[in-house]
Amino acid sequence: MTTQWIARDISAHAIPVPVNLIDRVIVGETAPMRQLKRMISAVAVSDAAVLVRGPTGAGKELVAEALHRASGRSGALVAVNCAAIPAELLESELFGHEKGAFTGAEKARPGRIEQAAGGTLFLDEIGDMPLALQAKLLRVLETRRIQRLGGTSEQMVDFRLVTATHRDLNAAVAAGDFRADLFYRISVFPLSVPSLAERTADIPLILARLIEDYSAANPAAEIPHFDLGALRALSAHPWPGNIRELKNVLMRAFVMLPGRMVTARHVRDNLLGMEMPAPEDEDFSLPEPPAPAEKGDLPDPSQFHDALSRLNDIDLRGYIRDIEVALIEAALDKRQGNVAQAADALRLRRTTLIEKMKKFGIRRGLVA
Repeated sequence: MTTQWIARDISAHAIPVPVNLIDRVIVGETAPMRQLKRMISAVAVSDAAVLVRGPTGAGKELVAEALHRASGRSGALVAVNCAAIPAELLESELFGHEKGAFTGAEKARPGRIEQAAGGTLFLDEIGDMPLALQAKLLRVLETRRIQRLGGTSEQMVDFRLVTATHRDLNAAVAAGDFRADLFYRISVFPLSVPSLAERTADIPLILARLIEDYSAANPAAEIPHFDLGALRALSAHPWPGNIRELKNVLMRAFVMLPGRMVTARHVRDNLLGMEMPAPEDEDFSLPEPPAPAEKGDLPDPSQFHDALSRLNDIDLRGYIRDIEVALIEAALDKRQGNVAQAADALRLRRTTLIEKMKKFGIRRGLVA
């Protein structure tokens, strides 16, 4: 029976896990991400070995975390990066050792496989595992027994195996760099993680989750806000580093533009180009729309019906925020920064306008 048919059989007979449980870990609503989450839901509750494929930085470790959380296993998720540990140390890391097994082994230590008992063992970058160790891992998967380095007895182990790689393992097998029997053992249910360039429509959702996580860990941090132009600029970037690169861009925004409105120019020049941004009172990068003199000069609200008919969806709160920012800045510019006059033009109380300026990070050398 081929790997493809085994995967179909598991998907057809497993009781799917609710996708909202997986949503807590995997962020994205584009078609490839919805498909990935459905596949995770189908296979999570089984014991089938899963091979996660995808480019570096795309979030393969999050797939392993989602699989573990949805599996119902009570043990831990134990992760090992096979490419980050020297080959001569990787065996001890996985299998553990007894006291005196080698120089410096002053006490016995369980390996990562033992630590994953009752849980999930995640072997990242398994394509970098040495051939000799591949044979030993294969035996563990076949017998469900391990023996520590320097040990004389074996012990049973129960764990769910999830592996990941950015390499083409089929090509590695053909080249003799990866064992064919191990490949078929670990790839019962293959999953593919799309690159960020294939799902740029998910960038606002990913940014929101990253900001939420960073703010929770750093409560005093001033949150940068991305306008629609900035989001379009991010969507146009090719993202060779995938989500890892997007995280770096966001961290630069927290450092270089704390509490400020991030524009397309900021994205191009400062966050991707790594130039220092101009001081806030010199930052005129937002487009300057006509001043809101009379209601008749503004677009008729019915026009938005036609616009929405051409779109799949829209970030309503973000779009309204961008309109507010543009109108406030236009009113301030036309009145040379006089807050009271700008408030009158916008038919707002002066205190309300000041609150909105603080909320949106509009801080220019204004006249009170």
